[in-house]
Order: sequence, then structure tokens, then C-alpha cells
Amino acid sequence: MAVNPDEDTEFNDALRKHGILPPREPAPPSPSPPPSPTLDEALGDLTPAELRELGEDVGDDETERMIEALRRQRIAELRRVEKARYGRVYPIGRDDYTREVTEASKLTQDGNTEEHGTGVVCFLYKDGIPRSDRASEHIRIMAQRHPHTKFVSIVGDKCIPDLPDARLPMFIIYRNGEIRNQIVAWGGDRERQIEELEAVLILAGAIVPERRQMPKQGRRDSSDEDESDDEPSPRRSAATRTNGRSAKNIRGPAKKDSDSDSDFDL
Repeated sequence: MAVNPDEDTEFNDALRKHGILPPREPAPPSPSPPPSPTLDEALGDLTPAELRELGEDVGDDETERMIEALRRQRIAELRRVEKARYGRVYPIGRDDYTREVTEASKLTQDGNTEEHGTGVVCFLYKDGIPRSDRASEHIRIMAQRHPHTKFVSIVGDKCIPDLPDARLPMFIIYRNGEIRNQIVAWGGDRERQIEELEAVLILAGAIVPERRQMPKQGRRDSSDEDESDDEPSPRRSAATRTNGRSAKNIRGPAKKDSDSDSDFDL
């Protein structure tokens, strides 16, 4: 008589009791039910405005506080994403110039074409030239410091054929499809600091300094907050007082009258 040790019978139980059959393996535990979703997961698709409406509708103060905290966190995340629109230097080639520089300067932060456009700084360089290497490091820092301005880089003679090394590094500044300024041979006369380059880019309109709000006293309505946003920063005011108008070209060492910007065809 064959015995199936896997059968659940009294005979098999008696055989196991006397050690004739091995003990049965314990039954696998039943799977645990999935955990309840967190508040963040449950409300993950809601916008900050929808979270505000939901918080106003709930009747529990504790839940309302949790939803409000989540709403503020969501707003902070959206601002971080917006701030990181650029944030680095983008290498380009000559064939990319129109798209990545001229056309990009016509776009606003939401991708639409608007009057003020976007500041674009095109950095022309050559490795091995000390002043160009210094400027390259400064541009990298500036791109991280001002992520709303687009910084691109291209080897000088790849952008402008036969461009003399004496003209490098060069900055060509665009906004709204137009060249706002050119800086030639930056650092050729003396070693330049990053603060000097930043001030020049502000005056040229490539960089718009972040506006700082004045301390608020008590509750203020949205119109008051908008007015405080329009206050110019002390940094911009100081730069404007220093030079009320920006020259068309800011150059390093003096060049001969026979040289002109029209010598180079972009």
C-alpha cells in the first residue's frame, strides 16, 4: 500500500507522531494586506489650489493642518523645479547657434514668446588661455547662481572662423532675439573677478537679480505682496547708479580702429 506523505489524513498524522513520516512543513503565512496610502500618496495628483480647497472643506483641524503642510511642500517643490530651468553651461556647435541662442532668447520662462524674452550668454573660449580658463570657471558658477539665464559655450573659432585668440574670451549677450552687448578679451588687461562679470551681465540685461521682499508687518493682502515684489534689489540699484546706460561693447585691451565687430559673421 503506497502512502502519500502530503495527504492530510489521520493515518499520516499517526505515522508522523511515531516518527515514520517527517513533520509537515508549516503552511506559508497569508500575505499581509497592502499598507494604507500616505496622505502624500493619496493626494499626489492635486495641485496646490486644489489642496487649499480640500483643506477648507475638511472638518478636522488636524487633517486641515496636514493638508496645509503638504500644500506648502508642493509649492516649494514646484519653485525648485522652476528655479532649475537651466542652472548649467550648455556646450553648443555653430549649427546650434540660432536655435540655442537667438531663438532661445525670445522665449519666456513658460516657453511662450513675449516682449522681454530670456537672457542668453554665449561664451566663446579656447582651452589653455589662462584668462579664458578663469572665465570658464566664473561662467560655470554664474550659471548655477542665476538659473533663469541661459549660458552656452562654444570654442571661439568654431563659432567665428579665424577668430584671433587675442579676442578671447568673448561674451555675446542676447535678449529677445537681439544682441544686447559684446564683451571682448575679458581679463586681457588685468585679472578679473567674478563679481565684475556679474555686474556687467546685470547692466547688459542678461541677468535679472532676484528681488527681495521687505519684512512684512502683520497680514497683507495679495496686492501689497505684489507691490513688495516690485521693489528693486539693493544690488541692482547700486549697479544702475554706477552706470546708467550700458555701452554696446565692453572690451579688454584697446584695439585698433580698423577692428570692428562687423568683422565677424555669426
